[in-house]
Parts: sequence; C-alpha cells; structure tokens
Amino acid sequence: MQGFINYILSLGGMVFVPIVLILVALLFRLSFLKSIKAGVTAGVGFLGMNLVVGVVVQYLNPAVDIMVKRFGLNLNVIDVGSGTASGVGYATAVGALVIPVIFVLNIVLLFLRVTKTMNIDIYNYWHYSITGSIVYLMTGSLIFGLAGAMFHAAFCLISADFTAKRVQNIIGIDGISICQGYGASTVPLFYLLECLYNKIPFMKNKKIDSQFIQKKFGMIGDPVIIGIALGILFSLLAGYGLRDALTLIIAVVGIMILFPRMIKIIVEGLLPISEAAKKFFNKHFQGKEFYIGMDSAVTLGHPTTISVGIILIPIMILIAAILPGNTVLPLADLPFEPFFICMATVIHKGDMLRTLISSVINMVIVLLIASYFAPYFTQMAVDGQLGLTQGDAKISALAVGNVFDWVITQFMRFGIIGIVCLLALAAGAVYYNRKKALAD
Repeated sequence: MQGFINYILSLGGMVFVPIVLILVALLFRLSFLKSIKAGVTAGVGFLGMNLVVGVVVQYLNPAVDIMVKRFGLNLNVIDVGSGTASGVGYATAVGALVIPVIFVLNIVLLFLRVTKTMNIDIYNYWHYSITGSIVYLMTGSLIFGLAGAMFHAAFCLISADFTAKRVQNIIGIDGISICQGYGASTVPLFYLLECLYNKIPFMKNKKIDSQFIQKKFGMIGDPVIIGIALGILFSLLAGYGLRDALTLIIAVVGIMILFPRMIKIIVEGLLPISEAAKKFFNKHFQGKEFYIGMDSAVTLGHPTTISVGIILIPIMILIAAILPGNTVLPLADLPFEPFFICMATVIHKGDMLRTLISSVINMVIVLLIASYFAPYFTQMAVDGQLGLTQGDAKISALAVGNVFDWVITQFMRFGIIGIVCLLALAAGAVYYNRKKALAD
C-alpha cells in the first residue's frame, strides 16, 4: 500500500490530476479525444502554475529570508512548508491507508446524499493524514486515527458544498467546488467574519475590490501597478540594491499577471468536463446536482487573492515576532500566503478590505495551531524516518495550522464520546448547509 501511494505521489500534481480528470471525463461520457484534450489542458495549466511557483521560490524566498533575519526573529520551531508536510503525512501508518479509506467514504457519502462533492483532489488527502496521525499519536489507536482523518474529509466535503455556488461564480465555471483540506477548513471563520462585516455600517454597503480601486484611483488598482508597489516594498524591507530590487519588482509583477493566466488554462480544460457532467447527471439522476471537488489552487487567479497574499508576507513576519504563544518561524510556506487566504476572497466576493482583515485573523490562528501541533508533527517526521532525530529542532508547517485539524483532535481525545460529538457536529453542519448554502 505504501509503495502504491509513493508511486502515485511521485507522479506529481501536473501528471496525476490530468489522469484523474481524463477518467472523470470518460465516466461522464465525454468522447475519448475530448477527454484527453480536457485533462491534458488542465495539466498544462498546473504546469504553468508550478512554473509561477518556481518564480515565487526563486525570487521571493531569498527576500523573505533576509527579512526574517533583519527582524531578528528568534523562534525555535521551523516552518518546513507544505511540500514537506505532505511527505510527513503520507509516511505514517494512517497515511498509508488514507487514500482508499477516504475515497470509499466519499463514494458512500455521495450515495447517501450527505454531500454533492466528489473529491478528485486525491494528492491533497495528506491534510487528512496529518489530522489522523496526530489523533493516532494522542490516543495510540489506529482506528481512532483513521476516524479523525475521515471526519476531516467529511467536514471538507460539507464546506465544499456550502461554498460551491460562490466558488463557481468567482471562477466562472459550473459544477466544481473546493474541498482541499486546508482551504475548506477556513470557510467557517471567513463566513462568520462576513456575517460580522455585514453588520458594520461603513463596511455593509461597500465593496472595495480592484475594480473599485481602479474607478476611484485610476491605474493604481491595476495588477501591474500593485505588483510594482509590492516589489518596491519588499525590496526596501530586504534592503536590496538597485539591481536586485528591479529583478524582484519584475518577479512580483510576473506573479500578479501569470497566476490568473494559468488559472484560465486550467478552467479551459475543466469546462468540457463540467458540461459533460451536467448532461450526465441530468440524464441519469433527474438533474440532481453533483460537484467535482478541486484543489483551492483553481481560485488563485483573482487579483484580490494575489494582492492580499503578497501583502501578508511582511505582516506575517511581524505577527510571528510579537504574537504571544507562537513558536513557529515562518519560512517555507511564507511566500505561498495566497493559498492560505484564497477562500476569504470567495466568501467576501473579492472585497480587498474584508479579505485582508480576515486573512490577518486567520494567520494568527494558523501560527498558534502550528505551534501547538509542532511536537506531534516533529514526532511524525521522526517516526516516518524522514531524516530527523529526537535531538533535532522541532518542525511544523503553516499548513498544519488547520482549524478542522485542531477541533477534531480535541474531540477525539475523549474517544467514543468525542466521535459522537463530531457526528452530531457534522449532522448539524449538513442540516445548516441545506438550509443556507452560500449563493450570489
């Protein structure tokens, strides 16, 4: 089982996702060649995203490292990033079983009509592995560990159903939802904050997005101009000379422009599959809705997400330095802030002010939870024989700062009673979902 999982993971997202999409397209009776074209086109979009992420790593990471040193952060838990976290999650006993267990669970929940989402984002099942593995370490029970992973997956499916219509409106494609293990976990917080903002007079009837800024201030709201301003800010914070500053400015502007373009390519690949799915369900299920569960990466094309995500980097360094209870030194995951706050853009309909405020609150919670889970995450890395020993520094990842993870592990401490409470919580969420799913 572990060998099979390792082989699947070794394919990488840009190969594995197209294969799954091609199989899904064929299932929905799309022709063979059209299925191939749709899947491969989406794969090319993910390839493009990987190239843009490479720009982030090459140009933003050095600036972030310098900023961390200049701020003099002295924190004893190292953020090793989501890539390492996925390896840690899959290297555990729970991780070896999580893919078949969660896949079967999803099919059962679809059959029972508990969810409308079929989660094809199998690579990101590692988020569920982290939750289940921490429960396993806390309780010593593999069964409870798998139960914890299953609850995380179930809550993500419920969250995906809740936000599906608004996600479709933001991205411009029907029939999809976001069930990624981290992105879906931020939805309850952002939704509660959205309800709060709607009661604040000066925020209630205003929407401050890039179009509003452009209408109000002209070219200042243009992504290129925003990118230039952010590049200058980063250069000043890193103390760059003219040559390095100009290079960084072009890199930041490139990120602002290229992310949306790559998302358009992914959407181009998904559209035929979405149309085929609609026809399939109309024919065989009397028009009942089902969604294709995707990675939150498909939402990153929105200018609010990219702008706020980059602005958050220096803010995050400051928060880490002054936040009581934080022990995590943000490093590897820091340049990827847009992934952490993309669902805020969805919930707040692109409003920059709301998204920024919500994102700061969310990242405070991320740091505290990542700090709390650091001993468990470090132990998982040691047990998984990933080159870490008991005497080394503690590690964590910002992606481990997952609210669903924390809630589930706290309940699972109480064994059967905790499972009953989580079942009741899930049932309540499904009921609320059916009464009041987000729409526009």
